[in-house]
Amino acid sequence: MRAADIADDLTTVLVTEEQIHARLAELGQQVTEDYDGKELVLVGVLKGAVMVMADFMRALPKHVTMDWMAVSSYGASTKSSGVVQIRKDLDIDLADKHVLIVEDIIDSGLTLAWLLENFESRGAASIEVLALLRKPDAMKVEINSRYVGFDIPSDFVVGYGLDYDERYRNLRDVAVLAPHVYS
Repeated sequence: MRAADIADDLTTVLVTEEQIHARLAELGQQVTEDYDGKELVLVGVLKGAVMVMADFMRALPKHVTMDWMAVSSYGASTKSSGVVQIRKDLDIDLADKHVLIVEDIIDSGLTLAWLLENFESRGAASIEVLALLRKPDAMKVEINSRYVGFDIPSDFVVGYGLDYDERYRNLRDVAVLAPHVYS
């Protein structure tokens, strides 16, 4: 697929790569201060959070442990089903650890609510959320996300790790996917 073809699939760039990097640097400073003297475990949610995790970790001037979990509630749809399936569980024990869940986006909040409950049951000392993007108007459950990059409209977005049917993850910016692509 050519760049022009991809551009035809997008309507608006919501957040540029430069804006993302600047905001992740700010969040990195805040997290560093908040977790001073504490051992921090970053848990990324695959696959969408790969870009966020990589760039956010580089913004942290402290030692951190990283692990990954793969869960799904979308399939090939543009809306969360709310039914969460674990596709890859964590490799480390969360008991008595300070956990920061690193997410690409909070949409309905259903998957994240499930994750928070699951991690709490594993005995984590504390659990907070860092999300690059949040769609306040799409949220179906209340999620207290301590660190948020950007609030965005409820449009279906792709890029910077976010996909539609496993495509568009490689885009450097976050953009609105044109409805003709998924309708």
